[in-house]
Amino acid sequence: MKLYFIRHGKTQWNLEGRFQGAGGDSPLLPTAVEELHLLGKHLAHTRFDRMYSSDLPRAVKTAEIINSENNEPQNIIQTEELREWKLGKLEGAKWATIAAIYPHQMEAFRHNLAKFDHSIFDAESVYQTTQRTIHFIKSLKKLKANNILFVGHGANLTASIRTLLGYDVGSLRKNGGLSNGSVTILETNDFEHFSLLDWNNTDHLEKLETVKS
Repeated sequence: MKLYFIRHGKTQWNLEGRFQGAGGDSPLLPTAVEELHLLGKHLAHTRFDRMYSSDLPRAVKTAEIINSENNEPQNIIQTEELREWKLGKLEGAKWATIAAIYPHQMEAFRHNLAKFDHSIFDAESVYQTTQRTIHFIKSLKKLKANNILFVGHGANLTASIRTLLGYDVGSLRKNGGLSNGSVTILETNDFEHFSLLDWNNTDHLEKLETVKS
């Protein structure tokens, strides 16, 4: 079975450099909507047996756009288990502001989650955010499906996917996170062992660049 993970399109808060966790949301940018239609066309011939989305508006809208371009559109099932990391006091704050106050914590959040102290910000722990998502993914083990689509969020999906792949906590963000509107694909036969087929793929955006040039 192949599991397709998509990070939602770029939003206003992404553009402004604000933290946007489970307790915050902002609209997709017009450019992101255009890019997501391209992604939908890129995946149009892939038949998804199930489509799941975080129930946060930016993820739902992303899923709807992708689904609208698919040759065999499905009902989108919304679930809070795919929500972004609950970031507590960080919600809506600008990254630059928080980094100036807590430089070591922001360095840890971006590069070494083993050193991130969630309690300072009343946020979810790494374990909490990954396990709620991983538990949901593994609950689908008995589905008779070839392809499942998940639309979620950058920080949560990066940590959750790499946890499924066996990374330790300190390495979950070692090589960066997921880009807005990117596709990452895992394959599994038993929902215990996962292999990476594609990571953070944005090849569909090449068509947009070609048009602009």
